[in-house]
Amino acid sequence: MMNQFPASFLWGASSSAFQIEGGWDEGGKGMTVADFNSFKLSDKQADTKVASDFYHHWKEDIDLMKELGLKAYRFSLSWARIIPDGDGEVNPEGIAFYNKVIDYLIEQGICPLVTLYHFDLPYALVEKYNGWECRDCAYAFERYARVCFRAFGDRVKYWQVINEQNLMIRVNNRMNIYTNDEWEADRMRAQMDYHMFLAHALAVNACHELVEGGKIAPAVSSTCTYPLTNKPEDVWAARMNDWFKTNYCLEMHTNGEYPGYYMRYLEERNIVPKMEPCDVAILKSAKIDYIALNYYRTLCASYLPADAEHPAGSRVFRGNEVDFDQYGYCRDERNQNLKASEYGAQIDPMGLRIVLNEYYRRYHLPLIITENGLGMGDELTADGRVHDDYRIDYLRQHVQAIADAIGDGVEVMGYCPWSVMDLLSSHQGFRKRYGFIYVNRTDSDLKDLARIRKDSFYWYQKVIKTNGECL
Repeated sequence: MMNQFPASFLWGASSSAFQIEGGWDEGGKGMTVADFNSFKLSDKQADTKVASDFYHHWKEDIDLMKELGLKAYRFSLSWARIIPDGDGEVNPEGIAFYNKVIDYLIEQGICPLVTLYHFDLPYALVEKYNGWECRDCAYAFERYARVCFRAFGDRVKYWQVINEQNLMIRVNNRMNIYTNDEWEADRMRAQMDYHMFLAHALAVNACHELVEGGKIAPAVSSTCTYPLTNKPEDVWAARMNDWFKTNYCLEMHTNGEYPGYYMRYLEERNIVPKMEPCDVAILKSAKIDYIALNYYRTLCASYLPADAEHPAGSRVFRGNEVDFDQYGYCRDERNQNLKASEYGAQIDPMGLRIVLNEYYRRYHLPLIITENGLGMGDELTADGRVHDDYRIDYLRQHVQAIADAIGDGVEVMGYCPWSVMDLLSSHQGFRKRYGFIYVNRTDSDLKDLARIRKDSFYWYQKVIKTNGECL
């Protein structure tokens, strides 16, 4: 079957502010949670101070995006570059920087896809409110969103509100949750999650009010879980793993209320967040225009009884962090039928076809993949080349999965793999590289920060030029 990508398909690539920009304290920018967390690891890996130094190389980098043939560039704004303390005065230097980037992208024929918030809450809001635990943070975010819509909405028409809220909420240091009390941590988590849902709804409504022709969406970390066996309990566990980690979030965004299974869980744990009566109308009125999803791998689960023995010898509710075990529901397992990358992510292009089909049938909204990629320890050869055939193979299989989903009748708007160039990985610094463009630095040595086209750059360039027909 021929690959029938629509002529309007947005072939793009992605990044995020704290991972690519650098210039962490330049141009009036304030410190963020992402900065704070990276500084704690700076003796082990690179931090956000320089990252890929897009802040100083933005024009050169956009020229490379043009050469690559990108139709779209998905990137995030730094809230703290625009409002350094999160809810105080607007920083004109931050507005000016993003205006330059957006104008030059458009000049080069590249559509800007803008994410408002990607893991980098202004740290001043942590000190003032404990971040998302306080309702005031949701209204600070609405104000920030309105500033962005007014400043950039005449040119930016595609927006994502929060990147991977459903994954971010699982990671304690991204949410500034530091208590050792398991119940208290989950109470805080539930309240923070709810306030982000409120912030999301407020931003969606503001976009539709302020941006003529604006389209806005969540950007979720997609989840596809297979049962470890065909035992009914394992099948149920796999369903619950998807529902608890992704679907509850999409249901909240599309229906404006928690689904019953999730409310049952919150009530059983006695961690139902505080809600105001006026929130019902806000959450129900916020209608998203499409779904942005990030896809890297699939998961596997078995049933985990509530009274199962924990290795530490005491009963807990959650185990590990991102792919957590949920006692009474599901245990994270390894899928023996899949190969994994050197960093442990199990590679499964079929899973992408599955989630695209599932989300489209369930929510009946257009879809765009805003992250998908392979992190590896790329090597620069003596002749200044990067031969990343493994990445080409990974991406080719996933692009084919998208073509298959389109053939299934799924409306897919575009594909923005992670990442446009090497950037700061949250846990592996510059040892783990994703980009089409190699950035010549290590965790400990900035070197010359030269930009070097990898073999995957030329492969993707051809894919875009032929609209996917060369696969």
